[in-house]
Amino acid sequence: MSKELLTMSAQALKAAYQTGALSPVEVCSNLLDHIEKHDQALNAWCLIDRDTTLQWARESEQRYQQGTSEGLLDGVPVAVKDVFLTPMWPTLKGSRTIDPASTLNKRSPAVAALERHGYVPLGKTTTPEFGWKGITDSPMCGPTNNPWDPSKTAGGSSGGSSAAVSAGMAPLALGTDAGGSIRIPASFCGIVGHKPTFSEVPHWPASPFGTLAHAGPMTRTVADAALMMNVMCEADARDSLAAPRRHIDYLAALDQPMKGLKIAMSTNLGYVDVDPDIEKAFKDAAKVFEDLGATITEADPGFSNPLAAFSHLFYSGAANAMRDLGERQRSLMDPALIEVATKAEKLSMLDYLGAMNERMAVSERMAVFHTKYDLLITPTLPLGAFDTNREVPVDWPSTRWPTWTPFTYPFNLTGQPALSVPMGLDSNGLPMGLQIVGARFDDARVLAAGHAFEQAKPFTVLPPLLQN
Repeated sequence: MSKELLTMSAQALKAAYQTGALSPVEVCSNLLDHIEKHDQALNAWCLIDRDTTLQWARESEQRYQQGTSEGLLDGVPVAVKDVFLTPMWPTLKGSRTIDPASTLNKRSPAVAALERHGYVPLGKTTTPEFGWKGITDSPMCGPTNNPWDPSKTAGGSSGGSSAAVSAGMAPLALGTDAGGSIRIPASFCGIVGHKPTFSEVPHWPASPFGTLAHAGPMTRTVADAALMMNVMCEADARDSLAAPRRHIDYLAALDQPMKGLKIAMSTNLGYVDVDPDIEKAFKDAAKVFEDLGATITEADPGFSNPLAAFSHLFYSGAANAMRDLGERQRSLMDPALIEVATKAEKLSMLDYLGAMNERMAVSERMAVFHTKYDLLITPTLPLGAFDTNREVPVDWPSTRWPTWTPFTYPFNLTGQPALSVPMGLDSNGLPMGLQIVGARFDDARVLAAGHAFEQAKPFTVLPPLLQN
C-alpha cells in the first residue's frame, strides 16, 4: 500500500471518492491491512471488526456509484475512542467492570453526527480505565505505545486515537479531554488535537468528570479538525448543557488573517519548568506568528498553579465513575485508579466547593485576559514522551500524571478552546506540540491560527513505520 494513501487527509479522500480515483472499500481495506501489520507494536486498537467496517464501506461506495453520497464525511474512515457509544460494538472504557451488552444499540452524539455524514467506523481505540489519566494503559488492554518510538508512551487518555492517526491507521479520530486527554497524546504523537469550548460539542451520557470533560477531533491537519467540528457540533437534545447552536462553518473560517491579532506568548505560565528543546521550538513558533503579522507579547495569564483545585475536581470525577462498584469489581481495576478515587472519596463538600472557587477565579482571570489578547500560546507539554507503561517519567518527583502536564488542565477548568499542533521534533526525534488557547466560543479563531501556523511551518516528517 502507498504511503500517500495512508497519510491522505479526509478532504483528499472525499475528493478522490467523488472522482472515482479511490473507493471507500479500497481505502478501508488498506487501512485494516496496515493496522493488522503494525498494531502489535503500538496497541492502539481494542476492537477491530473487519467485516462490519467493510460493510459500511461498501454501502458508502454504492452511494458514490449511484450519485447519492451523503454528508461531509461519506466513506471517510474514523477511529472511535472506546468511551463513545457505538450501536454495533460494545463500549468498555478500558474496564473489565462494564457489561458489554449494556452498551449496545446506543450512540453518543458525536457518533450519531458522524453516521448522518456517512462515516465508516474503523474500530475502537484504547483508553486507560474510564479515561482517568494522561497516558494510555489499562488492566484490560495493556499499554499503548508511541509510533515515533514504541518504547515511549503515546500519552493519554486518547492515546489509542492519537497513535492510530499518527501511524497512518486512520485519517480522523474521536477523542475526549478532561485534563489534557486530547492535547497530551496529540503533542506526544505529532498530530493535531482540538479541545473545543465546553458545551460546543454535545456529549452524552454525561461524563463522570462533569464539566471538565470535552469531546473533540484528532487529525493530521487543522483543516480536517475544522471539518470534524462542522459535523460534531450538530445539535443533540440529550446534552442539556450544550450551548445554543451557532452553525459556524469552521472550515470556511480557517482563512481569516493573522495580521493585527494580539497574541500573548507564555513560555511557562509563570511556574513551569520547560525542556530546553521545547522552549526553543516554542519561541521559534511565536516568531512564525509575528512573521504572519500578529503582535506578539510575552505575558503570563497571572494565575498560580491550579493543580490542587484540578486534582480535587478530577479525582472526584474518578470516584464518581466508580461509585456503584463493589469490592469484587474494584479488584479487577487499575490499582492506581482505586488509590486516587479512594482519596477523593474522603474530600468534604467544602473541599469541593473550595476547588470550584479557585476554578471560577481562574476562569474570570482568563476572561479578562482575553479582553486584551485575542489568543494565548504556550507549549502543549513541558517535556517529550517518556517510557511507556509509566504514569510519570523515571525519577519524577510526583507519582501522579497531572504534575507533568501543567499547560493543559487549566483550560479544562476554564472551558476554553485549546488546540495542539506539531511544532517540530526534539533532539531525541520525538514530536513537540504548540498549544493555542482562545476565549470561550472562539474556536474558529483558534483553529484559524493553528491552520496559519501549519501552512507557514508544515510538519511533514513521518513516524519511522511510515518512512519504510
